[in-house]
Amino acid sequence: MNFALKNLTKYCERLTTPHSALLYQLERETNLKTLAPQMMSGHLQGQLLSMLSKLIQPTVAVEIGTFTGYAALCLASGLAKNGKLYTMEVNEELEYLIRKYIDKAQMQDKIELTIGDAAQIIPNLPSPFDLVFLDAGKRFYADHFDLVIDKVRSGGMILVDNVLWSGKVTLAKHDKDTQIIHAFNEKVLRDERVENVLLPIRDGINIIRKL
Repeated sequence: MNFALKNLTKYCERLTTPHSALLYQLERETNLKTLAPQMMSGHLQGQLLSMLSKLIQPTVAVEIGTFTGYAALCLASGLAKNGKLYTMEVNEELEYLIRKYIDKAQMQDKIELTIGDAAQIIPNLPSPFDLVFLDAGKRFYADHFDLVIDKVRSGGMILVDNVLWSGKVTLAKHDKDTQIIHAFNEKVLRDERVENVLLPIRDGINIIRKL
């Protein structure tokens, strides 16, 4: 991130509703105890996820890629009265931290965490889905999209993180990972079942609405 963009991001964060004390604690612990804390959604994107969830008020929300649970708590903040967030994470070493903050947030009845492969979990989830957040296995974004799209209701949303891949998608030549992300972005644009807007927030987020 260049100097101007860093300053712009800091300005946006400063003038965005601050995250809760609990999310601040989670952010600090993620930075202290994980090897790749940059994978966490963080304040600005977290507030966007929270606001979108509050606008949609999902009964069934799905998250692929929990990491330490920051985004999960944000998404769960907008659930309908009897709503539930089904979140899945492949790294079992993170389970203790995720569950610690689900408990701290007193959201045990709102967030259902499963450790395992999304491809095995998604077919068994209740549907239709109102809101989906894809944030794991970037190479499998297209597969995960295909797994959920028919389960998303008309008017429901799919949010996809890291779709700018540190800006590498704009380069003339793409490495393998960048090409996969770029191909996914093109796939979404060509899909006549959806409309989308790709925003340069953090590492890019694609907001997709099913028609």
